[in-house]
Amino acid sequence: MASSVPQRILVVGPSWVGDMVMAQSLFMTLQQRYPGALIDVVAPKWSGGLLGRMPEVNEYIEMPLGQGQFELGVRYRLGKSLRVRNYDMAIIIPRSWKSAVVPAAASIPVRTGYRGEMRYGLLNDIRPLDKSILTQTVQRYVSLGLPVDATLPPASIPEPHLTVDQTNQSALVEQFSLSGGAPVIGFMPGAEYGPAKCWPIEYYGELANRLLAEGNQVWLFGSPKDQPSCAAIADIAPDVIDLSGKTKLVDVVDLIALCRLVVCNDSGLMHIAAATGRHVVALYGSSTPDYTPPLTKQADICYSGLSCSPCFERECPRGDLQCLRDITVDVAFKHCLVVKW
Repeated sequence: MASSVPQRILVVGPSWVGDMVMAQSLFMTLQQRYPGALIDVVAPKWSGGLLGRMPEVNEYIEMPLGQGQFELGVRYRLGKSLRVRNYDMAIIIPRSWKSAVVPAAASIPVRTGYRGEMRYGLLNDIRPLDKSILTQTVQRYVSLGLPVDATLPPASIPEPHLTVDQTNQSALVEQFSLSGGAPVIGFMPGAEYGPAKCWPIEYYGELANRLLAEGNQVWLFGSPKDQPSCAAIADIAPDVIDLSGKTKLVDVVDLIALCRLVVCNDSGLMHIAAATGRHVVALYGSSTPDYTPPLTKQADICYSGLSCSPCFERECPRGDLQCLRDITVDVAFKHCLVVKW
């Protein structure tokens, strides 16, 4: 049986960058509720470095499967290998059946998660998910770390806070010959979810030129998938510094920490920027800030709120991306100017 106060907790983490950053609010809640407990996280390979920047996480355990891969045997063997750790409780963030296999195979006495995909038997602390009460993703995560009879939504949500490796930061500044003179504004023009979340590239280019003319630097961040978009921005604004596809995810954490301000879509990098304490100008298209807001008090939200919003589609059903095109460069520029250096 599990002890009344868990000493070791296993969390099965989400599969998206932004969701993993928001999951830190759960880790912080668990640490506050169970001081001294060790929190390990099972998560995809890409997330290891990011979890290493969360002081609440004791150990990252790699899930050796990609998103969507079932592989029951692999999951069972991983769980069985964890039995020697004697976890007292597990929290399973995803609502899929397969995500609950590892904690069950690890014979963890208390296995908490939301009802979904007939997980009876795999979970033994099954929570209902009332989306009308838990309207935000982060509320849903944090609630899993609270007692089953807790009043919902949670009264307080700890804001994620990623640590910065200053040694790595200095090495990156030297590697890319970056200057610390003029204020730095970071752009993150991508969104892994799809183009319906992405502010038009020509808008980013025009905004970059305006900010450069004001004496700022503009750095572009993104994965290799974002390189064509960043190259298009650089064609419009040749003086930007394009770092897309040249860094690891943890490198982006350290470089964003040098920015005074970031302009971004609703994306994983938006949540990273918020968790590094940067002021965020967040541009929302197919999603809504009511559901996945940047978890910081230093944020300006740009959201059109059309009659068709939010559609949560990967591509605009209308084909005109009006929800994002209605957020003009003038609007974004004014939000940038009000930030006090």
